Amino acid sequence: MEAKVLISEEAEEPPSNAAGTLSRPASPTPNSLVFRQTHFPNASDSDWNDWHWQLRNRITSFSGLARMIQLSDSERNAFQFRGATLPMAVTPYYASLIDPEDPDQPIRRAMVPVASELLVSPGEAQDPLGEDGHSPVKGLVHRYPDRVLFLVTDYCSSYCRYCTRSRMVGKRKSGGKTQWQQAINYIASHPEVRDVLISGGDPLTLSDRQLDWLLGRLRAIPHVEMIRIGTKAPMVLPQRITDELLAVLKKYHPLWMSIHCMHPDELTEQSRQACIRLADAGIPLGSQTVLLAGINDSVETMKRLMHELLKIRVKPYYLYQCDPIVGSSHFRTPVSRGLEIYQGLRGHTSGYGVPTYVIDAPGGGGKIPLIPETVVGRDGTDLLIRNYEGNVYRYPDKPSDKGLAGAEVFPCE
Repeated sequence: MEAKVLISEEAEEPPSNAAGTLSRPASPTPNSLVFRQTHFPNASDSDWNDWHWQLRNRITSFSGLARMIQLSDSERNAFQFRGATLPMAVTPYYASLIDPEDPDQPIRRAMVPVASELLVSPGEAQDPLGEDGHSPVKGLVHRYPDRVLFLVTDYCSSYCRYCTRSRMVGKRKSGGKTQWQQAINYIASHPEVRDVLISGGDPLTLSDRQLDWLLGRLRAIPHVEMIRIGTKAPMVLPQRITDELLAVLKKYHPLWMSIHCMHPDELTEQSRQACIRLADAGIPLGSQTVLLAGINDSVETMKRLMHELLKIRVKPYYLYQCDPIVGSSHFRTPVSRGLEIYQGLRGHTSGYGVPTYVIDAPGGGGKIPLIPETVVGRDGTDLLIRNYEGNVYRYPDKPSDKGLAGAEVFPCE
């Protein structure tokens, strides 16, 4: 292993400064109220529920973080290096969910840098998915035949330490409308593209006006059948889900949304209400969860997360094996652990609650599903299959066309 360097984030501005507050704020938790009174005593209810206030007051420095939590040696050491990797930023709302005393708490581990990020393990890479090699124009990834990934911003309200795009987020190099237009022109000139996934960074850090502009131009392309938005805002910035935002999104159906949720601790009353309001606006919601060592890598935790998501109308969609970004070894589990978790869900809970477990193949191979072995073999033409309890059953498989000549045919009765 070799060391890499980590930089403390410089002052970073959100992409826009349009006003917007949550019209119907959910009730805060007691811990959230104590946190706010302690660290933001001058913040009113209106401030706290204003998503731009949340962005302006993100915790981005060692000193700011040290006032809020008792930093471990590993966390302190992570801030002693200066370089150019993933910055740190946490919204006040999401910081209120961090345990100030326990460095192993899931949300804290996902947000606060540790010294392990300075180690580079074999197989890790800045761009493990080979996105840059599939980018015909800046900000657009065209890997699959009929769909594209449209990276509209490199800004997030809170930065997950295991982020696949840690090479680019927080660098403040987004091209704005000029770059967006180049990507839109590419999509318009490729009629095979029927599906556009808007991601980043987090697209919901853009203003309502910017989103309206983007969605309107994409929806005007005849062959674009569906638009998806990938976001973590309902979990880290639920104040963003305003009536004004919903009014914009509802104009561009069919619109789908993939929400990044990693642990049940994220599902507060505020985040639940954000998802419910999106669902009420007619937006189908799916979850994307990254399998993380020591955070959610147990059947019990994952099942609880999937059940809670279903209760707020979020369909578990993908369970990702953690991508081998530089400095991620402390987050990555063996694939065998992921298969055990999948096996612990399949058949043991509702089918709607079982996400597809995938590896996004290094080098640009795309998402490859992983499942425990269920096809045991054959006995003659019978297929031998194993169920979730481990029992083996026979299925009278239809012979292939090549084998029909030798198959025994019975008349209908």
